[in-house]
Amino acid sequence: MGFNHETVLLHETIDALNIKPDGVYVDCTLGGAGHAFYLLSQLNEKGHLYAFDQDLTAIKYAKKTLEPYVESGQVTFIHDNFRNIKQALQQYGVDQVDGIYYDLGVSSPQLDIASRGFSYRLEAPLDMRMDQTQSLTAKEIVNEWSYEQLVRILYRYADERFAKRIARAIEEKRQIQPIELTTELADIVKEAIPAATRRTGGHPAKRTFQAIRIAVNDELGAIETSIEDGLTLLKPKGRMSVISFHSLEDRIVKHLFNEASSLPDIPANLPILPQDHKADYRMITRKPIVATQEELDENNRSRSAKLRVIERQ
Repeated sequence: MGFNHETVLLHETIDALNIKPDGVYVDCTLGGAGHAFYLLSQLNEKGHLYAFDQDLTAIKYAKKTLEPYVESGQVTFIHDNFRNIKQALQQYGVDQVDGIYYDLGVSSPQLDIASRGFSYRLEAPLDMRMDQTQSLTAKEIVNEWSYEQLVRILYRYADERFAKRIARAIEEKRQIQPIELTTELADIVKEAIPAATRRTGGHPAKRTFQAIRIAVNDELGAIETSIEDGLTLLKPKGRMSVISFHSLEDRIVKHLFNEASSLPDIPANLPILPQDHKADYRMITRKPIVATQEELDENNRSRSAKLRVIERQ
């Protein structure tokens, strides 16, 4: 099973970092290594890339894809959640970098491996862990989280308007016997949603599976922590690029970037010299960069992609 997924906004994401050939860069979402390969091709022998992925399968494939750079010692693989960016890099003596980038979309090959339990179409145990060494699985959420918790994640992470009906149906079924399989859960969701609604907008279980996946992997909490810490690692003129595919992710990125690039509040009566008064970061993209028509034609995944870029002053 190869990690051959299409890299979205490849050149835009990396070019926006203003690559220095001898710079130090961090790939927080290695995945299929498309961005990593393009970035490494622009570095000289002094440049280095630290690449994070919490999925060992991704790292295994990336080692093959990036073989020439592995041999030259220009890339270091870090098997960890990118929320630990600061602590993980400190172990390599790195406390400042020239650029950081994120591709927040779920790597589609993970979704295609039936046994990982991400798909509502393929029968598998309810798993959905990106990092298979963690203990929390989808099965635990579906069978043990309270009705209120289920409603909350369905509303919050998937905008599911039938959240209460779905949570109630899950609760009723699991009282009879544990819900073990992806297809069982998909059927429960399908039955809970009114027939008229089921006829439009794709598979009725899609939103529920998305919400559970985000909860299993604490994806939004990880994004927030990682970006906040990542911003502090940037050198002056260092940049961060973030691609998001989901409105919740984009909202977090936009909020954090706006906060970082805003001027601190100053007491009204304080005399201040203008040159002392500037934000620590500067927004490079006023509006997010989106895929070109050419890319949209080639890769449907790029339809919802939004790229935002910020620079440390």
